[in-house]
Amino acid sequence: MTLLFKQTKALEKKLDDYLDLVIKGAFLFRVGVKYYLNGDMDELETRINSINECEHDGDRLRRDIESSLYTETLIPESRGDVLGLLEACDRVLNMTAETLNQFYTELPYFLPEIKEQYINLSEVCMTAVDQMVAAVRAYFKDIVNVRDYIRKVQLSESESDKIARKIKHTVFRTDIQLSQKMHMRYFALHIELIADEAEDVCDRLSIAAIKRSL
Repeated sequence: MTLLFKQTKALEKKLDDYLDLVIKGAFLFRVGVKYYLNGDMDELETRINSINECEHDGDRLRRDIESSLYTETLIPESRGDVLGLLEACDRVLNMTAETLNQFYTELPYFLPEIKEQYINLSEVCMTAVDQMVAAVRAYFKDIVNVRDYIRKVQLSESESDKIARKIKHTVFRTDIQLSQKMHMRYFALHIELIADEAEDVCDRLSIAAIKRSL
């Protein structure tokens, strides 16, 4: 992150550590969903404990970064954009953790024939998160590549819409209880919303990148 933080190595390290937690959260979500769909609740619980720890560490680190930006008067010309990006990324991490926790709390039923589609949806949405993090890193150290990563997030978000729509189409044409249909729709929606949130981060990032290039 040498481009923006030439004199602030400690802040650079904290930001890298924070983004690492977002990546870890996405990984834990991927494997956690697979464990739930395979009926392995012990492994799911382990991943939930880990992702909750990620969320806790992320909140602590984000507050530490915010404090440093203000108390040490670092990068005043870009402080608002950095704070906004941090808060937006934090919403992604929190949503990822919250959604995985909902699997363990609500124990949703999934039709066997669409379990693979939920895995695909999770993979695509977490790919959006991974590319979002790459875009944020590029903003700090390789700004010319920000647009490419943002485009990848947009493509992943669009693909998540298609998969979620297919899931809902299948679910509501089966002969099961309406409550089960609604529950499966609920989880497809909340997984899909993670990719939407990652795209929102990139919308904010696009504006910040334009401002830095002026």
